[in-house]
Amino acid sequence: MNARWKQNGLTVAGGKGQGNGINQLLDSCGLYVDDDQTIYVADQSNHRIVEWKRGATSGQVVAGGNGQGSGDHQLNYPADVIIDKERDSLTISDRSNKRVVRWPRRNGTSGETIISNIVC
Repeated sequence: MNARWKQNGLTVAGGKGQGNGINQLLDSCGLYVDDDQTIYVADQSNHRIVEWKRGATSGQVVAGGNGQGSGDHQLNYPADVIIDKERDSLTISDRSNKRVVRWPRRNGTSGETIISNIVC
């Protein structure tokens, strides 16, 4: 891949002010761009991971989004996200729960803690 910086930026996720709408982000932290140019954002203060397909005007919650908490179906200030291609899952640094969570990419309603009691 041959990447170059453009002098004028283009908003590819959010851009509708801060908030909890599906077209908004609040204190977003880490992000990951996959091979299809889909962007995954750790939407920290909304306690969710949001997926933005290329060209989309709004995102889709793919992990968390069930309020702040420590349940398997919740996140608490997620700080970062990456894709585990071998397991077809998201790996999430769930900061305030002090854990790393594996969350299925397809129709995942809850995650599995794979590392606990860690500052991440």
